[in-house]
Amino acid sequence: MGLFRFLGNIVWFILYGFISGLAWLFIGLLWCITIVGIPVGIQCFKLSCVSFFPFGKNILLGTKTSSVILNILWIVFGGLELALGYLAAGILFCCTIIGIPLGLQCFKLVKLSFLPFGAKIEI
Repeated sequence: MGLFRFLGNIVWFILYGFISGLAWLFIGLLWCITIVGIPVGIQCFKLSCVSFFPFGKNILLGTKTSSVILNILWIVFGGLELALGYLAAGILFCCTIIGIPLGLQCFKLVKLSFLPFGAKIEI
């Protein structure tokens, strides 16, 4: 199973993860310029870590009231578009048999990009 994760992460990084992860890092840095944007920037860094190498990582969504409120604001101000982007990429990857594992990782990132506040990433 470890070899599958390693190879999956390498293929993912080459095909989609490098650009996606760098984009999340850049967006997180932009958000962290302001004090008010630091919580959003931290969530972008969380998305970046998973976006670079998603194989072998599990996402647990949070249920705290503060997380729910922040997630609603996140959805309104860009989370929906991000989730739809990962959903579209996942559907495209799943059009081929070889791309199905990559598509499944995109679907995992849909959860995180839609509801990042309070989410925990298990390795």
